[in-house]
Amino acid sequence: MTTNPDGRPSLVPPPFPSPLAQPQIGHGAAIPPVGTLPASVPVSVPSRVGRAAPIWLSGVLVLLFFVLAAYFLNAIGAGASIVGMILALIPLAGVFIAIRIVDRWEPEPRGLVVFAVAWGAIASVAIALGVDLLLTILFGPIDSVAADAASAVIQAPIVEELAKGLGVFILFASARRAFDGPVDGVVYGALIGAGFAFTENIQYFAISLIEGGVPDVTATFFLRGILSPFAHVMFTSLTGLALGLAARRGLTPGQAVGPWLIGMVGAMGLHAFWNGSAVFLDFFALYITAQVPLFVLFILGIIALRREEARLTRARLGEYAAAGWFTPQEVDMLATGRGRKAAMQWAMTLRGDRRPIMREFIADATALAAARQRAITGRDPHAIEDEHELLRKTAAARAALFAL
Repeated sequence: MTTNPDGRPSLVPPPFPSPLAQPQIGHGAAIPPVGTLPASVPVSVPSRVGRAAPIWLSGVLVLLFFVLAAYFLNAIGAGASIVGMILALIPLAGVFIAIRIVDRWEPEPRGLVVFAVAWGAIASVAIALGVDLLLTILFGPIDSVAADAASAVIQAPIVEELAKGLGVFILFASARRAFDGPVDGVVYGALIGAGFAFTENIQYFAISLIEGGVPDVTATFFLRGILSPFAHVMFTSLTGLALGLAARRGLTPGQAVGPWLIGMVGAMGLHAFWNGSAVFLDFFALYITAQVPLFVLFILGIIALRREEARLTRARLGEYAAAGWFTPQEVDMLATGRGRKAAMQWAMTLRGDRRPIMREFIADATALAAARQRAITGRDPHAIEDEHELLRKTAAARAALFAL
């Protein structure tokens, strides 16, 4: 059941043409008529609740950072570690730009972005190294081709994806109001994967420099920085996608454990296939015939998710347009990339270049659609507070855009 713009129940279900769309669970709050919102609405929870990771985890990350720094300085040395870090920053920058482009429709909170990258770069690596150290203590150092193969194809995929997936689940459980759906899950998973690859690359580049000098580090950089900078991003994105679909269905953290495990199994399988192609098969032949097509499918999946996000934006803002808060033309503008680009160009022609105001208007309207979706799916009892605040902000931004 849906609601009409005035809040009354409607028996006509909304169209869900996309296979990624989910059924409605709640009814959403009644949309207030234009001009009837009070100057302020009391908010029962702080604005950061449900939009930030636990503070104590930040302390844990800081502690683990110093432990990792000590490990790298002791095991590799300062000089090689610095060179490795500089080289690792190059693929990280490219990957991060790509992720932010995916996230541009409804950007995630900056604090959560930093936490996701830090979890991947610090906590996930620390967990993987800790497990490796524990296995060495239990079974002793094993130097054989079979042990190296098992480490690459079995141990690494299981331990690393579990460590990274734990970070995605923490974000899902603690930042539910910023974890709206599949795109958010993919973004958080990709950020964690990018962080992990950054630290791992430091180690690979530094060791290559120590053992083989410039020729070896150049070859390693080509393999990891040029051919496969998105490998860990793709792996952990599967875990994020599974939790994003769980978020869209309104599942609680306890109910989402199943989808989370399924997502991690997929991530582990893809990770094992990737590593196995280098250990047992012709990596370059398989890279062209299998891994490149997998990356293309990954990109096509991102495009499909973005289209679904745009469809939801149009549907939710259309409900506000029916109540008079937006014009149909504004909904068309806000729900397409082309419309947003045209709006920014128009805002530039206004007196004083009002692109910052238009950018804020677009961001708030998109966040408004997301808040409405959270209300409709019944997963955020505080969504009405966000709706009212964002309605006031979009109304103020529109007034500023048209001010003389």
